Amino acid sequence: MLQEQFQILNHINDYLWSFVVISLLVFCALYFTFRIKGVQFRLLGDMLKIIVERPIRRTSVAVDSSSREGVKKIGSFQAFAVSLSSRVGTGNLAGVASAIFVGGPGAVFWMWMMALFGAATAFVEATLAQLYKKKGEDSFYGGPAYYMKHGLHRKWMGVLFAVLITITFGMANQIVQSNTLCDALADTFDIKTQWIGAVLTIATLIIIFGGIRRISHFASIVVPFMAIGYVLIAIVVILLHIDQIPSMLMLIVKNAFGLDAAAGGTIGMAVMQGVKRGLFSNEAGEGSAPNAAAIAHTSHPVKQGLLQSLGVFTDTLVVCSCTAFIILLSGLYDDGHDGIILTKYALESHIGQVGGLFITAAIFLFAYSTIIANYFYGETNIRFITRKPAYIQAFRIITGITVMAGSLLSLQEAWSIVDLAMGIMTLVNLAAIIQLSPKVFALLRNYLQQRSEGHDPTFRRSMLPGTEQDIECWE
Repeated sequence: MLQEQFQILNHINDYLWSFVVISLLVFCALYFTFRIKGVQFRLLGDMLKIIVERPIRRTSVAVDSSSREGVKKIGSFQAFAVSLSSRVGTGNLAGVASAIFVGGPGAVFWMWMMALFGAATAFVEATLAQLYKKKGEDSFYGGPAYYMKHGLHRKWMGVLFAVLITITFGMANQIVQSNTLCDALADTFDIKTQWIGAVLTIATLIIIFGGIRRISHFASIVVPFMAIGYVLIAIVVILLHIDQIPSMLMLIVKNAFGLDAAAGGTIGMAVMQGVKRGLFSNEAGEGSAPNAAAIAHTSHPVKQGLLQSLGVFTDTLVVCSCTAFIILLSGLYDDGHDGIILTKYALESHIGQVGGLFITAAIFLFAYSTIIANYFYGETNIRFITRKPAYIQAFRIITGITVMAGSLLSLQEAWSIVDLAMGIMTLVNLAAIIQLSPKVFALLRNYLQQRSEGHDPTFRRSMLPGTEQDIECWE
């Protein structure tokens, strides 16, 4: 009976993604890239400068409300790390493997395309999150629910999104993260997944009861370490098979356009899997990363928008590509393995048993940090609906329960739940940012003008006439 229900869920997901979500994602990615004139490509230098900026201090111009004593300073890099810790997770290892398993090597090409143009969507939503952020007791907070309420003046839409993201990230997404982590550890150490799930649940609760400052500190340490380590091991694999790179790239391109169906998948399946798993991995347009973008102290909203574009590139063009190359160069992508097990066996085929141990360690760090960041997204949006502490405490307990549930379900069952929740949530967010995008275009013009005059761009809400009453920060 349960299996039949998941089959029905898969059919619903196929229709939702085939006819609605993918079309709107592609439209927004292309439209925003055109309107901002490819700023995600033009300002790469600015992104690298911004990432090392220190949180702004109390100066004569309190452009970011940082003079408020109760607000602790979380810098651009820490906010970037929180969002990256959600982006760089099981989607990079298990998600890419599942995309290749179902859609063939061509799915990788469509992942790349969505990253290149979807970075513009990430820029828009993150800039809006900074513009409409709020002052909290511990730090700033914000996200799509807040720009829907204060930018569009539609509280009902914000509440709907808050419920959807809480379900998607606070519950459904946690199941995939936990499932992948538990499968990897169980396969390596021959331990029952439910025991691993119990330990993971306890470790998760310890962190999330500490608050966002502990989360941001944890992410800023763990994420760079795990991402750099994984990229280095992938470079070793690429160097060992450097002569096979041209044929592998040709395989990806041919399969992406249905010219090499023998490699697995069809063009339609390649597109769908590439976009779905790419979105799950880099989250551009989904509405999740803006929750992390809102917490940063920065002198101009556009700066955090640029960093979120950089996060999309880092996630998909770098980390996802590492997984794809490891799998495709191994030749095991059509041997019947799926998810993290496929990635694990592929790396073992290249560098021996140490590869399996490395993947196990990497997926532990990737999935665990993602579980923590996902919890933060859920808490931020529960606070949008209600400020009662009892609801936050209840959500923390629910997070523990869903992490445990992930150790008991199969991978494809977990994906079915996530795909439906993610698709609906994405549609609501895209509808909002399309309507609010003119404000982002105005902010970008302001940023570029100050930059051309040789200034470090700063923003005050008076620079955006007609919206001052909707913006709480940026005095």
